[in-house]
Amino acid sequence: MATLRPVALAGSRMLPLGEPWNALVPKGGLRRGSTIVVQAPPGLGGLSLALSLVTEASTKGHWAGVVGVDDPGVVAIAELGIDLRRVLFVPRPRGAWAECAADLLDGVDLLVVRPPSRAAHGAARNLMERVRERGTVLIALCEPGAPWPLPADLSFNITQAEWATSSRLDARYLTVRIGGRGEAARVGEHLVVLPNRKGRAAAR
Repeated sequence: MATLRPVALAGSRMLPLGEPWNALVPKGGLRRGSTIVVQAPPGLGGLSLALSLVTEASTKGHWAGVVGVDDPGVVAIAELGIDLRRVLFVPRPRGAWAECAADLLDGVDLLVVRPPSRAAHGAARNLMERVRERGTVLIALCEPGAPWPLPADLSFNITQAEWATSSRLDARYLTVRIGGRGEAARVGEHLVVLPNRKGRAAAR
């Protein structure tokens, strides 16, 4: 799978982020080798947020892997703007999620993982170390009852979600607390739209 990485090897140490995230996080992108944690209660948009972080890099030709998402909802993913031709899905790895994620690291630039339960400390540490070695970006999707066991470089914590409706579901407003290490420790809380009427992420 190493042949899938020509764009990654030629790129900078930062992977691009689209709106609204590029205006909300330090340096406006995702640093290679970093771990990003997206935490949200079930049904509050955690998966949509995690995938929206991949969108801009995908449009620039970078490969992504998605591990542990039973029903990825390819229509919604396409509406976000992700190039499905550059996404590798492993929907049901069950207890082997960490091994499956590690197997994809040589072939992708961004890796979204959703453990089936709380990730073991050792499995999380080993995966994060390999991510740093490979220069991939790891995006771990977790619930408050089963948080990621180690500190992340950047975190997105959805604290509230509310749908705006007319005759249909028009848009979902998410309150997102963004934090992390270094400069990211001072980011704070923001209101974003995900999805808007076009299925995309947008600033409030």
